[in-house]
Amino acid sequence: MAPAAAKTLTYLAQQKTLESSFVRDEEERPKVAYNEFSDEIPVISLAGIDEVDGRRREICEKIVEACENWGIFQVVDHGVDQQLVAEMTRLAKEFFALPPDEKLRFDMSGAKKGGFIVSSHLQGESVQDWREIVIYFSYPKRERDYSRWPHKPEGWRWATEEYSEKLMGLAGKLMEVLSEAMGLEKEGLSKACVDMDQKVVVNYYPKCPQPDLTLGLKRHTDPGTITLLLQDQVGGLQATRDNGKTWITVQPVEAAFVVNLGDHAHYLTNGRFKNADHQAVVNSNHSRLSIATFQNPAPNATVYPLKIREGEKPVMEEPITFAEMYRRKMSKDLEIARMKKLAKENHLQDLENEKHLQELDQKAKLEAKPLKEILA
Repeated sequence: MAPAAAKTLTYLAQQKTLESSFVRDEEERPKVAYNEFSDEIPVISLAGIDEVDGRRREICEKIVEACENWGIFQVVDHGVDQQLVAEMTRLAKEFFALPPDEKLRFDMSGAKKGGFIVSSHLQGESVQDWREIVIYFSYPKRERDYSRWPHKPEGWRWATEEYSEKLMGLAGKLMEVLSEAMGLEKEGLSKACVDMDQKVVVNYYPKCPQPDLTLGLKRHTDPGTITLLLQDQVGGLQATRDNGKTWITVQPVEAAFVVNLGDHAHYLTNGRFKNADHQAVVNSNHSRLSIATFQNPAPNATVYPLKIREGEKPVMEEPITFAEMYRRKMSKDLEIARMKKLAKENHLQDLENEKHLQELDQKAKLEAKPLKEILA
């Protein structure tokens, strides 16, 4: 039976080479370093956002521009208490420093709702991400299953409850601004979500022996409405807006939240606002911690543009539920991964066959009699 450490990255991070299950195809590997920072992603102060006749219009314009260009921006002066943020970060670091046995008590593999897992909670991934995660399903409150919430270190449950509430409030405030920018009532986006879900995902990216071969989190767009990410100062979040041709590493900003829009927001705005295309890279010098808070619509919420501007066509053929949208997205991603894996296996088989033919040809040459012997 494999030791518990082998089921976490605690052991693998100490090896000199990367296990093959984490190795990405060459075209998926990082092209820009974790600390090669760019300032292209806007940093927006929310100070005065509640001043209807004050800075609110200016803030709104900056957010709209960022959403139209990238679907991603950073906010400061957001009102979330920094002591709470520091406490969440401290507790998260303490959890991931626990012995493997302690972390695996909350193992969420096998479709359990919440807890600890290595790499990804999605089934069927062909290549693993270099990360450990803890997931808290936090909203709606009535559906919380506290038996799946890690209770070590002491105080983490309380901090997570407080943190999730504050970030739900911040997300709501940002969605009001986006609603107004679309010419809707300020509750427009929130109402479209029906009864908003929220999950808190705490990501830990240990030092990696060969970071140039893997990713901490593969390239993707978030399926939901709006994501708020707290990241430390190490760096590793990357974004692209040209389908992966070029990447930038988002500059970590002290006390900021990275805001990115997901597929749901992209569809509701009829494609006006981008769904942020992003990934996370790792490094061999520093471990990295980030906390992502996903605000998603209820499974039965309708996904369809809320407003279609004159001269535009809808980006969707018909309204569907968020549950169906999510199912289609995951099915497509897994099918692409399956096809890539199959193509890779076929390529390896072709190489093996070619090698075998070359060996047979070489053997035949060695065994063949010299011409003068045949003609003698």
